[in-house]
Amino acid sequence: MTKPDPHHHHDAVAKRLKRAEGHLRSILQMMEEHRSCLELAQQLHAVEKAISQAKKVLIQDHIDHCLQDAVGDLDADKQRAIDEFKEITKYL
Repeated sequence: MTKPDPHHHHDAVAKRLKRAEGHLRSILQMMEEHRSCLELAQQLHAVEKAISQAKKVLIQDHIDHCLQDAVGDLDADKQRAIDEFKEITKYL
């Protein structure tokens, strides 16, 4: 019997990364066309944000699912500490 995949958001992360990959290709094309540095910087910033968000979703997914699976059932105080840890990592 196979264990269910705990990585609920990997498809969403892959979709974001594929979109960023396409965007990077278009930026390279813009460079070949000698577009302005301002335009390039704006587009690079957008790609950077997309990749950063993908990383955040990946890490959050790992914390939300893999960490909980690893520690298992906890008493209320320990579970509260885990829940607080999960919540605070959203600000990274």
